[in-house]
Amino acid sequence: MKFIHCADLHLDSRMEANLTKEQAKERRQELLGTFARMVAYADREGVRAILIAGDLFDGGHVSRTALHVARDAVLRYPGIDFLYLRGNHDPEDFLRSFEGQLPENLKLFSDTWTSWEYGEVVVSGVELTGENQERIYDALRLSADRVNFVMLHGQVSDYGAGKGIIQIKKLQKRAIDYLALGHVHSYRLERLDDRGVWCYSGCLEGRGFDECGQKGFVLLDIREGRVKTQFIPFGVRQCVEIPVDVSGMDTSPRMLEAVRQAVAQIPPSSLVKVALTGEIPLEAEKSTAYLLQWLRENFYFARLYDRTRLTVPYDSYRHDRSLKGEFIRLVESQGLQDEEKEKIIRMGIRALAGEEPEE
Repeated sequence: MKFIHCADLHLDSRMEANLTKEQAKERRQELLGTFARMVAYADREGVRAILIAGDLFDGGHVSRTALHVARDAVLRYPGIDFLYLRGNHDPEDFLRSFEGQLPENLKLFSDTWTSWEYGEVVVSGVELTGENQERIYDALRLSADRVNFVMLHGQVSDYGAGKGIIQIKKLQKRAIDYLALGHVHSYRLERLDDRGVWCYSGCLEGRGFDECGQKGFVLLDIREGRVKTQFIPFGVRQCVEIPVDVSGMDTSPRMLEAVRQAVAQIPPSSLVKVALTGEIPLEAEKSTAYLLQWLRENFYFARLYDRTRLTVPYDSYRHDRSLKGEFIRLVESQGLQDEEKEKIIRMGIRALAGEEPEE
């Protein structure tokens, strides 16, 4: 028997912090499309149920299109159960869209433990509130001779407590085979105890550079009482953040070649953030606008951060009678912090060379 564990889909997320208005609109449609493709994949693979461990939507007002796509997925595949545990971002709009007639294959949870049975597999879940968080652990009752899945949405902690915190130690030795979690947007699989594991499936699509890497869902295959897990990469695009060391390079073309090599294996469909690092010569010619333009021509979306440092040979300028020497000595005498001093020197050297200041 097969199940899918997914979470944090955040359908209808605005995604306008990084992207243009047009790109954000396109990404919202891609996110809906990825959800629909996942459900179609479940149908092809004979998946019995999809475990949605919170944050199916992004909160607030949900567009009619997003509501219709999610509702259609449930209605189109009556042979797949949708076990929907609502998270901290989920509004009531989705359930209201069924106009009081929830389909049999849409299974919900509440603020007390609810269980759904699939042969030898039992799926139990509870929606965390500020009032129930301390009592849910002792209230969990599982049979050791069944395959037990438990669904929760929150932040795992070994010792912490409070709203949204899952006290992982209190779930040990309770006959849990697979703890399906939501809230953290990156895939993570860890041992719970000598019997089971806990897992964050991560989100289906990276929406920004705080959600870098491959995104997808977890496929669970239960055979003879054992649970086999497999992470399935499924996102249309991925967000990638990569540092590029340009130490010693003194021209924009040389730096661009270093950038080219660093991003050579990244798909053009990606959202890329490049951070230039290292120490470069004082009089190096570096155009971040030139480098960023190349990135924008070669990737769906690109950002560039300049974190380089200048190699300033102060001793060689102590007796230099040139205008440049006077300028550097003046800046050095001001008692400025290194970062501020370096910024001023960088701007001054460009101005003395007749170049425009960097953006």
